[in-house]
Amino acid sequence: MCDLCVIQSVKQRMLSRRDFFKATAVGSGVAATAALTSTVTGALPAMAQAPSTIADMTHELHAAFPTFGGEPQFELSQVFDIAKDGYNLFELKVNEHTGTHLDAPLHFSADGMSVAEIPVENLVAPLCIVDIKARAAENPDAQVTPDDLKAWISAHGDIPAGACVAMNSGWDAHVATDRFRNADANGVMHFPGFHAEATQMLMEEADVVGIAVDSLSLDHGMSQDFAVHYSWLPSNRWGLECIANLDALPVSGATLIVGAPKNRGGTGGPSRVMAMV
Repeated sequence: MCDLCVIQSVKQRMLSRRDFFKATAVGSGVAATAALTSTVTGALPAMAQAPSTIADMTHELHAAFPTFGGEPQFELSQVFDIAKDGYNLFELKVNEHTGTHLDAPLHFSADGMSVAEIPVENLVAPLCIVDIKARAAENPDAQVTPDDLKAWISAHGDIPAGACVAMNSGWDAHVATDRFRNADANGVMHFPGFHAEATQMLMEEADVVGIAVDSLSLDHGMSQDFAVHYSWLPSNRWGLECIANLDALPVSGATLIVGAPKNRGGTGGPSRVMAMV
């Protein structure tokens, strides 16, 4: 079949489907919505408050985006061109753990949940932001510690059930420079992350579904044992790396939405992350 025939056929089917759904919505929209809700949604997660604005917490992904290993991990190849073919289509080649992305439990465990298995209600969470910018500016190896968590709780109250606790080290400001990886002459990277004692405290004393960092890794850059990854992810909690724009949000009161991919068997993937305030 010729390309033009395919394009015309697709257009006609799209128009037919639009007409069908318009008619269906008039006659049985309420019933359809009820049926959909009963089959594909989970329990409504806790929201911090009724939202009035939405913030984008996602870095734009491109071929030169810095990666943990240092090599490019995103490739966009044009397969069809609108001038020649009548439509644009690109083929993507991307490492799961590139850009603003989710670490699923399976990433650091033998039998943890894949990214597709994470319940949707665990991907919407009250957001608690722990600010360590001043310390990270002086020491790139700074970590979120139990003392930071205790100070946050003292100032803002208990961490809400089902929350995501995020590190704001100000590191997203370096994303377009070599300082984001901040590798020394020996190839050791230096950027902030969580201390394993802090994540252990969250696992033992709070009902937290995920943690987030504005750097390349849940563990700080010079870590050799990935202690946070190996303890946090196997507990069937998730992690977000390379989150952006935490300064645009209050330290408490926002609700995070993680648009994680639903790849069968995946260990994570680039995600569109938003916050409602």
